[in-house]
Amino acid sequence: MTSSKTKVTKTSSYDVAEHLRTPEEMAAYLDAWLEEAPDDAAGIAKALGDIARAKGMTQVAKDAGLSRESLYRALGAGGNPSFATVLKVAKALGVKLHASAV
Repeated sequence: MTSSKTKVTKTSSYDVAEHLRTPEEMAAYLDAWLEEAPDDAAGIAKALGDIARAKGMTQVAKDAGLSRESLYRALGAGGNPSFATVLKVAKALGVKLHASAV
């Protein structure tokens, strides 16, 4: 008789927020989204949400003058934040949006 063993691969989910430790890393992450997918509003909102989670949603919401729930709603899956909200969140995160000629 032949014994067959199946190899089980364990995976864990990757959370980019766990790897955004410094303001420079956060800004570079947002810049990459703005550069690579400038027309992807949902992706840019997600990037802001990732950075907000890295900094702490409660503090970011407070600094942006928003409730924690509305911040989650705006930056979560399917969220569609207003531009005013994006600007408030960016300021609370300590990042600036950049423009350049194409």
